[in-house]
Order: sequence, then structure tokens, then C-alpha cells
Amino acid sequence: MIVRMDLFEQPWPEGDFRFFQLGHVVDDVLEAAAGWARVFGVGPFHVLPIADQVADYGGEIRTVRIQVAVAQAGPVQIELIQQHCQTPSIYSDWSRNGTSSFHQIATVTKDYDAKTAHFAALGYPVAAQSTGGGFRVAYIDTVADFGFYTEIVEAPPAFLDQVRRISETCSAWDGSDPVRIMTRDGYRLPGDSRGHTRTLKS
Repeated sequence: MIVRMDLFEQPWPEGDFRFFQLGHVVDDVLEAAAGWARVFGVGPFHVLPIADQVADYGGEIRTVRIQVAVAQAGPVQIELIQQHCQTPSIYSDWSRNGTSSFHQIATVTKDYDAKTAHFAALGYPVAAQSTGGGFRVAYIDTVADFGFYTEIVEAPPAFLDQVRRISETCSAWDGSDPVRIMTRDGYRLPGDSRGHTRTLKS
């Protein structure tokens, strides 16, 4: 009998303070994903399309073009983030000139306002905030005390379903196609100049 576990909703610690994701800023998301798969056996990485993220950062509303790749590693998701523009942002200001750098630890919440207020009361303000995708994301400035940001993510069902699907794919991964550039109907592989799409297994 196979005993399954919820890969990103483990029962401990309970409640909103469960951490589900570790985020890293990288210079090349495809190269970094291949490295994680090769060295740590984490995969497959789901590489999402480059997208605009609108965020309030440094007192200004800024648009940055980012690309992320995610894969599940047991109870936590690994997120790799590459910025594709020169706009000052919470990512570009964290760049380590060619090396991957741990950037944030993330938690999901059903009460975004209460969670951000909790950190504010402890002296940790919001460093950046995004409202794209139909839900809010805040980066709490815990850098001075902990060395990284704390990301607060609202938890609409559609987002949780996406995270769950990724975790299930990674749980059943057989080691093939470790870096997958997601398309509308499936995925393609880096370097596939003909754009051949592989269908996702249901």
C-alpha cells in the first residue's frame, strides 16, 4: 500500500504559519533549474512564461518582467526567479552577480490583512506588494534579523490547486525532462528549436 502525504500542506506546524516555498533569485532560470535537478534530484521544474509583475516597491508602482520555475522538494516548493529587465525591484536589488541567492520563505494565508498586520506589529514592514493574478502578495522585510524576506501569499483555491498539481507531478517524477517550459497544451524542452510540445500526463 502506498501512503501519500500532502506535499505542501503537511500537518505540522499547523495554521497559517506553515511555510510552503523557498525562493531564490537567479541570473538564468533554465540553467539554475537544470542544476537543481542534477545536484539535488529536485524536479521536474515547471518553467512559466515571462510575465509582467506590477508591484509597489520603494514608494513607487513599478512593472518588472520576471520568469519563475518551480518544483516540489518534499514538503516545500523550490522557486527560482529571474528578472528580465533593469527596473529596480525586490529581485534586482538582491542580485549576487552571477550566483543563485536565497531570497524569501513563503507562506499562504486565508487572512492576508491579519498576517501582514502581525508582522507590522513586530516591527517588520511590507517592503513590496503585488496584486497581480487576482490575489495579493507581500514581501515582509525580515532581512535584518533573518537574512531573507518573508513572502505572504493570499490563498485563493485556484492558486492552491496549481501548487497541488505541481506537487503531484513532482511526487510521481521518473527523472525525465527535468526542465519543462510550460505551454498552453503541455511543455517543451530547452533547446527545442522546433517547439515540439509534449502533452502533460493526467
